[in-house]
Parts: sequence; C-alpha cells; structure tokens
Amino acid sequence: MPIKQKDKNCLQNILDSINKISNYTQHFRSADELYNDDKSFDAVLMNFVIIGEMVAKLSEEFKENNSKVDWSNIKGFRNIIAHQYFGIDAEEVWGIILNELPILKRELEKVI
Repeated sequence: MPIKQKDKNCLQNILDSINKISNYTQHFRSADELYNDDKSFDAVLMNFVIIGEMVAKLSEEFKENNSKVDWSNIKGFRNIIAHQYFGIDAEEVWGIILNELPILKRELEKVI
C-alpha cells in the first residue's frame, strides 16, 4: 500500500531529526558528557520533541500498518521532555540514542 504524502513528509522529518541527534552526539562517550554540554543536550531534546510531534501527525492508518514501531512510546517520550524538562534523565536519553534510534531509523528507511 502506498504511503500518503503527508505521512512520507512526517517520516522524512523524523529521519532528519534522528540524523541530527546522531550528529550532535557522535563525539560524546557517555550520558554525563552529553548532559554537561548544554547546547548539545538541548538540541538533542528539541529533536526528540520534533520526532514526537511528527509521530502525532502520522495517520492512524499508517501507524496501524506499521505497528512494529511503538508509536505511543515515542509520543510519550516527547510529552515527558516537553512537560518535565528539568526531570529528564540523561542516562535514559543516552540509552534511547544508542539503542532505540538506530532501530527506528532502520524501520523508517524500510518504509520510505
């Protein structure tokens, strides 16, 4: 089934944000290093917010057809960042960057 243009645009925006996060964090070796670099940490969190916003704009049909991805968790993480900014756990963010984003990127690249 072909992807609607709106969904394709959202997916491309998500991929762009994933790539930015990768670029912003490639020289860090730990969550603490990232957290202690205010600009990079803020930029990373902003791109997680963008990812969550784009997920919210994806059609329900697309999300149902691509249920391997935990869309609600992605959107939920966006909400945590947006509403509990000063309570963000850098270790959790770091773990998502290392473990979850590469998987999400591969899944989205398959679809596009």
